[in-house]
Amino acid sequence: MGLWTLLEGLLLLANALAILNEDRFLAPKGWSFNEVSGGARAKSLKGQLIGLIYATQYLRVPLIILNAIIIVVKLVSG
Repeated sequence: MGLWTLLEGLLLLANALAILNEDRFLAPKGWSFNEVSGGARAKSLKGQLIGLIYATQYLRVPLIILNAIIIVVKLVSG
């Protein structure tokens, strides 16, 4: 497994986190941002994961650009 494969895997994981819908998926499972915002609960592992999910949702435009770059590189390289 090379560095390129690892970067592609991380990009796929970021894509998966970016498309999660709070109303349909996260809130019914207790993973709403409002549940852990502020206080000591934000420092827990669950709070940090929820923060990561919301951070990737705000970075959708850079993710689109990175996906386009990966697609072009894959098409050119073979």
